[in-house]
Amino acid sequence: MNTDIVTVRGSTTVAEAVQLMKDNKTRALIVERRGDDDAYGIVTETDVTYKVVAFGRDPKAMRVYEIMSKPCIVVNPDLCVEYIARLFANTGIHFAPVIKDTLVGTVSVSDILTKGDFVERPRSLLLEDKIQEAIEEARATCAEKGPRSPECASAWDVVEELQAEAAHQKAERLHQTAFEEYCHENPDAPEARVYDT
Repeated sequence: MNTDIVTVRGSTTVAEAVQLMKDNKTRALIVERRGDDDAYGIVTETDVTYKVVAFGRDPKAMRVYEIMSKPCIVVNPDLCVEYIARLFANTGIHFAPVIKDTLVGTVSVSDILTKGDFVERPRSLLLEDKIQEAIEEARATCAEKGPRSPECASAWDVVEELQAEAAHQKAERLHQTAFEEYCHENPDAPEARVYDT
């Protein structure tokens, strides 16, 4: 995320906003809220190009509020880069404010490419490693506590959550979970899901 936040008021002229973009070498500006209960807005170079330039309108006569998007899509600073990239892909946006109670920064497609560690540490590979570790741990727990124990069922819950995340990331349907494979080997295991005490 970028913590050098450039904001603009909705009443600012488009010409002034464009100059602000040029001066700060940014492709988007966050539109300030009018009050604590108001939403943030955003104005991008695309808004200027598509809504002003394309129609030959006078940017000195138009205001930011006429072309901005409000409320805009915002990002939580605790999100993984992969989720932000997926959000951008699904919505077609390239830039978003990062908000946790207050505006703390911005994130863009360029930030993801230049600052992310997705080349060195692809999330899918990390998830596969975590899944294998969780499967080994679940099998060990079930061997120690028994296939019908609540601990066994709980350990497999962790595995299934990781597998569901991996499937979601790949946009695939999960055909068979590791727990279902385990149940073929241990027919009593499904009864543990009842959490009998």
